[in-house]
Amino acid sequence: MSPVTRSLVLAVAAIGFLFDTYELLMLPVIGTSALSDLLGVPPDDPKVREWIGRILWIAALAGGIFGLLGGWMIDRFGRKRIMVLSILAYSLSPLAAAFSTELWQFVLFRCTTFIGVCVELVAAVTWLAELFEDKRTRERAITWSLAAASLGGLLVTVVDGWLAANAASFPAIPTAPEASAHAPWRYTLISGLVPGALILLLMPFVPESHAWAARKAAGTLKRPSFGELFSPELRRTTLVTTILSACGYAAAFGALQVTPSQVILARSEIAEPRAEAAKLEKTAQTDADRAAVKAKRKEARDAQESRKTSIQFWQEIGGLFGRVALALLVGALATRLLLRIFLVPGIILFPLTYTQLPTGDFTLFATAIFFCGLLTVAQFSYLSEFLPKVFPVHLRGTGGSFATNVGGRMLGTMAAPLNTVFLSELLGGGPKGVAMAAAVIGGAVFLIAFVASFFLPTPQHEELPPGGG
Repeated sequence: MSPVTRSLVLAVAAIGFLFDTYELLMLPVIGTSALSDLLGVPPDDPKVREWIGRILWIAALAGGIFGLLGGWMIDRFGRKRIMVLSILAYSLSPLAAAFSTELWQFVLFRCTTFIGVCVELVAAVTWLAELFEDKRTRERAITWSLAAASLGGLLVTVVDGWLAANAASFPAIPTAPEASAHAPWRYTLISGLVPGALILLLMPFVPESHAWAARKAAGTLKRPSFGELFSPELRRTTLVTTILSACGYAAAFGALQVTPSQVILARSEIAEPRAEAAKLEKTAQTDADRAAVKAKRKEARDAQESRKTSIQFWQEIGGLFGRVALALLVGALATRLLLRIFLVPGIILFPLTYTQLPTGDFTLFATAIFFCGLLTVAQFSYLSEFLPKVFPVHLRGTGGSFATNVGGRMLGTMAAPLNTVFLSELLGGGPKGVAMAAAVIGGAVFLIAFVASFFLPTPQHEELPPGGG
């Protein structure tokens, strides 16, 4: 590749990864407000908490099922072509979701957003792995491009905050009821259209995977097969990477992603004015009484918005540092040791963070969430860089999508409803119950991943050009 083409390839990959995360992390940022509007209930209503968990899992399940098919299509029809289709899916879906007037519409378009992201991630990583033949260059290209993913979480937090401050001056959403025609969550969803246009403008100037295209042209490319993933040669690889992916996503969905929308509601600066408003409303008779109720609700809402934005910011900064740390360490440490550096601290940190810190000093809690994000997100970069090295060319999309989508999206994300619908109720209910459930889930899955790391296979094609295998 020429230097210009190489730069374009890295730019496309980085922008794609950035907006993968941007689209996915819209829900923790806008979910409480959107569901409150669509369900017609207060933000702290149990229905909102339950539906946050349900949507996180339903969308991820849809993404996992169709992402699995997308992985097969990546191997069958080409990395670049499927990337383009997936980017279109995750760019247009949030736009459609912004015009939702009923819950089922919002859920449907969150599912199609997730499907696009699930397919694009595997397609882009496979594409990158096969465009850079030198091992060290390939490692750097993948891990540093993936570092841009954490900027997506930061960007959506900043954009949502800016839109919340300026929503009243934007044109009303024509399909929305008058009460939510200027709701900030709708404009945040619309902003998801931007990345698709940007990436699609660059796609004509970047090449298809050389390894895939050469085999396709020569007629030597084997047909992908899900059954081959469980052949004696690949069974251990498939199972262990699937377990590791499930654990990473369980920590993210069962703990981190419910923190901005649910765990922070346990804080006194949010809970107390909300409780006072509910108490005043029962006896409110005059305009002054009703004005006091409204003022208390606004105080709680403003505090919630501030804490939500702040905790999301520190979580995403932690994720960014995790991806950067992985990029700096990859190639310098043995494969298993590199992963365990991020697993061992999490076994202790997650239970400590979510049992002791949510209602205490906010700075200390945000700092702990920073490190929880770092330890979790570093695993995602690790697996993305590792998976193309352990599957042959005709199975790179299929194998990568199986581990990521079956393990991560379909199994790991079950931790969200496991927390908000089941465990949190057993552990006291409400935001504090969600925090306790996050402690159990986070600590358990980090421990499981640590045990699984002892069974990681040695990459078979690491020293070969990416066309090998």
